[in-house]
Amino acid sequence: MRKRETPVGAALPGETEDQDPRFVTALARGLNVLRSFKRGDRALGNQELADRTGLAKSTISRLTYTLSKLGYLEYSPMSGQYSLSAAALALGFSALGNLAIRDVARPLMQELADRVGASVALGAADQRTMIYIEECRGSSPLHLGIEIGSHIRMATSAMGRAYLASLDPATRSRIVDVLCDHELDAESIRFGIDTAVSEYAAHGYVRSVGEWKQEINSVGVPILLHGSRPFALNCGGSALSLPKEKLDEVGAQLQDVARRIRQALGSD
Repeated sequence: MRKRETPVGAALPGETEDQDPRFVTALARGLNVLRSFKRGDRALGNQELADRTGLAKSTISRLTYTLSKLGYLEYSPMSGQYSLSAAALALGFSALGNLAIRDVARPLMQELADRVGASVALGAADQRTMIYIEECRGSSPLHLGIEIGSHIRMATSAMGRAYLASLDPATRSRIVDVLCDHELDAESIRFGIDTAVSEYAAHGYVRSVGEWKQEINSVGVPILLHGSRPFALNCGGSALSLPKEKLDEVGAQLQDVARRIRQALGSD
């Protein structure tokens, strides 16, 4: 199976500023403040941001003040809270717009979603999670309720496991150690990832049967492109619409979608 020696441009979880003298800690902290805002967050106060980032509240206060002065956060004097501004949102939309893989993948993903009646998504690694950058829905009335920009667990999702399975062993081991850190179910997480690595080596795809969420089954494959970080596809749905017995069939079709995407982007 295809493997990438180093995930180009990927921010690996667990890497810290003391590993690279070029690392600008202040910039990283400011970006982590912006990263702390999740889907559904209307506004956050300095204490909430301190809790999410692990930074001192006094440090957060200076960072939020600076980010608001630069136009990336909006401050509400009435609530004393901050929200992402249009300028911050524009960065995300610009990044999405510059991902050529989305334009190539979308029609192929929709074709598969219509054929199997389930959701098909494209994502990339983001710290301990996978972030959705494209999503297509099939005819099933039951959907996963995940939209572009949403995050899912890397350790238990088919998309995340497909990404992990495509990495070289040393890189994967380092990431898995971080994913298992302070987790009560660390042994189960490692077993699931090890199983996925074996599945990928044998079949070219990985499965998650009720492990990401109960009653949700999914299958995932990586997409490795020349000069780019790895991406991953998944196809998931309720156990009723996508039973375990159907995952092998869908996995083969998802492999074909990944192959056609690589071919269209000159990486096959």
